[in-house]
Amino acid sequence: MNRRLFMTQAALGTSALLTAEAAPLMRSADTRKLGVALVGLGTYSNVQLGPALQHTERCRLAGIVTGTPTKAQEWMQKYNVAKENVYDYQTFDRIADNPNIDIVYVVLPNSMHAEYVIRAAKAGKHVICEKPMGLNVGECEQMVQACKKAGVKLSVGYRLYFEPHHLEVRRLAQSNELGTVKLMETALGFSMANPQSWRLNKQMGGGGAIMDLGVYAIQGARRTIGEDPIAVTAQGFVRDKTIFKDIYESMFFQMEFPGGALSSSTTTYTSYVDRLYATTGYQWFGLQPAFNATGAKGDSSKGKIELTAPPFQQIRQMDAFATNIIDNTEPIASAAEGIKDLRIIEAIVRSADTGRRIEIDWKRA
Repeated sequence: MNRRLFMTQAALGTSALLTAEAAPLMRSADTRKLGVALVGLGTYSNVQLGPALQHTERCRLAGIVTGTPTKAQEWMQKYNVAKENVYDYQTFDRIADNPNIDIVYVVLPNSMHAEYVIRAAKAGKHVICEKPMGLNVGECEQMVQACKKAGVKLSVGYRLYFEPHHLEVRRLAQSNELGTVKLMETALGFSMANPQSWRLNKQMGGGGAIMDLGVYAIQGARRTIGEDPIAVTAQGFVRDKTIFKDIYESMFFQMEFPGGALSSSTTTYTSYVDRLYATTGYQWFGLQPAFNATGAKGDSSKGKIELTAPPFQQIRQMDAFATNIIDNTEPIASAAEGIKDLRIIEAIVRSADTGRRIEIDWKRA
């Protein structure tokens, strides 16, 4: 009979199976809640972040920023947001004078991340920036400098850094419990055939699926193995040039790790795929689905990976950042992590464009 890999975790609890990444939630004796303002009330805010903030223990929904008056009215009524905590994009900078708002969460198209992170920092607010952190490494470095100058903390919206299934596969890999990982496969994709979507606009999205979904495929490998890739090779494809203009429709990329492990990844806007798989030889473990926001399911050569997770993955993410602010500790989902992912993405795109293997020199990064 297969041994079951089992962990029960309350929404804000921890367990011996969790890595130290969960610990910051448990340290502070300060029980106050920090006010969060969501900037951009699109699908992610509406379906994930707004509801998640109804379950957080260290922060609360305090304000909103939107350019759509009807959305403002809906959110004010649904979440009892006070009128004085509602802003549009013209009045955004007045948030500096609002003591009810401690954290600004930027949930805008990728091309707007840098502008609003920098403006939030100048307003004296701590910032969470949705992924990818920026359009390129240079933008990200400007964001870091602005937050450093203002004395505020900056985190990236990496919900899976705190998700129990991902914490467990990292533990399995890095403890060598099932052996040393030799090969990994990660993949995330869905159909995105709407030419009106900002995600298909290179100026707004930055490059299609690799910028949007590729972050998860990259992190799925590097965070599980616990190493950063030293080289990448990539192939980009465009089948429908009437919809996918100046961006790759699908990308396949391989990463080489210093310890000898290899990973093969897929990111696409053509089809649904959502998987993480690691093998150590005859032993294996993985998640399918792996990366979506509605929940992961795990399995291994030793049995099911059965975990109890919070109702929303963003609960632990936002509470951890609030704890970082209260305790004055560095975020786990840090800006440095965001820059690292952009540096890898830039290498992947360069490989796809040139057909060459691209080495990544982290000492010069």
